[in-house]
Amino acid sequence: MATITMPTTPARTRIAPSPTGDPHVGTAYIALFNKALAVRSKGQFLLRIEDTDRERYVEGSEKMIFEALRWLSLDYDEGPDVGGPHAPYRQSERSAIYKKAVDDLLSRKQAYRCFCTAARLEQMRSDMKARKEQPGYDRTCRKLSEDDARAKLAEGVACVVRLAVPLEGQTAFEDGLRGKTVFENRTIDDQVLLKSDGLPKYHLANVVDDHEMRITHVIRAEEWITSTPKHVLLYRAFGWEAPAFCHMPLLRNKDKSKISKRKNPTSLIWYRDEGFLPEALVNFLGLMGYSMSDQREIFTKEEFIADFDISRVGTTGPVFDLQKLEHVNGEWIQKRISLDDFVRRISAHWKGKYDEALVRKLAPLIQPRIKKLKEWSDYADSFFFGCPDYKTEELSGKRTPAEAAAILDRTIALVAGAPSFEHKALEEAAKAAAAEANMKPRDFLAAVFVAVTGKPVAPPLFDSMEILGRDETLARLRKARAKLA
Repeated sequence: MATITMPTTPARTRIAPSPTGDPHVGTAYIALFNKALAVRSKGQFLLRIEDTDRERYVEGSEKMIFEALRWLSLDYDEGPDVGGPHAPYRQSERSAIYKKAVDDLLSRKQAYRCFCTAARLEQMRSDMKARKEQPGYDRTCRKLSEDDARAKLAEGVACVVRLAVPLEGQTAFEDGLRGKTVFENRTIDDQVLLKSDGLPKYHLANVVDDHEMRITHVIRAEEWITSTPKHVLLYRAFGWEAPAFCHMPLLRNKDKSKISKRKNPTSLIWYRDEGFLPEALVNFLGLMGYSMSDQREIFTKEEFIADFDISRVGTTGPVFDLQKLEHVNGEWIQKRISLDDFVRRISAHWKGKYDEALVRKLAPLIQPRIKKLKEWSDYADSFFFGCPDYKTEELSGKRTPAEAAAILDRTIALVAGAPSFEHKALEEAAKAAAAEANMKPRDFLAAVFVAVTGKPVAPPLFDSMEILGRDETLARLRKARAKLA
């Protein structure tokens, strides 16, 4: 049951992705809800890059995160590339801050140094597994005296720093969507805060950064619920007030499993390259776990934010249905953007591949028919690059090649002698020719459609003929007729 309410004072929220590959659609999902809360409360939305896992770091990933968030208009008020009062916003540049925080915990016995080797830890876990015990550190080094710890340091023995989790009692926190959540302290591991190389682990950096950057609301995926008691204990150890926690339901595949690239594309770059509009993708993500107060399904980011109330977020995992997203994208392309905007986006998506003057002529015919910008080529290529080699079976359709050839002969004569090459006049002439042949217009024009457009599915025939012009239309009809000879 939701216990969180819209803040009455400005909220500070953040999104904190790791640069370990293509930016994830889940990052955009969480960013949208964080931004909505910040804007609605007249607060700030931050971007922080959590890049301390150098083994998984991918060169160029950070730049892709910047570009993807800006593509979706999920702009941030503070971040690595825009600066802000709490810089730096890359964790790899904040080592001195983390070391100072850890030294404070050590001095107050809230943390301790652990000198256990990797081999010992591996053996310990193996023994625990054999005994069917819950895996976790056995706290051997927690029993070391200060003198023993100093001696090991003096000898140059490598160590990590662990949090001294209370051995008894419970740790509770309020989840904004689920209410009070309680964990037994005996189930919480003495997690590593600082690695032997001096780099922080996730839990330490996360808590220190959220405190230093004055984050008031932590809105993140529900997979972090089990980590939250560790964060709460860290806040207590430092003597800091914890932010409000709100764990969003995970995006799901149709089979209810967590969204993954094995079953659904997860890269925001893929969605951009496929020709999804950023407005449509944001619209779709706004439907994940949330419903507008008036139940509408098509809306802008601004309309979503104006309507947003975090207490209306549901906890049931929303299904990320690619077909539904294509429907939303189709609604945006066909009904929500102007013809001029459509032309601009086609030109930008295809990076100047198509002559813009011809794009503008074709746009009114193709815009009502596609659901993704990538589909433009399916309808338009034959206008720019000519028809592919015709297939006899496509030209003849349900008729024999001889019957289809006779229809093309009639059409060639009609086109050659047409006094007007305007699409309405061509349509009337073709209907008359079909009547003379005692055929329905649709049956008469099946072969003509393929001959002119090069495929069974294309923009309207007579509009296409008008755009192509008399000479090019005749050339295509004659080439198709020759194929049937």
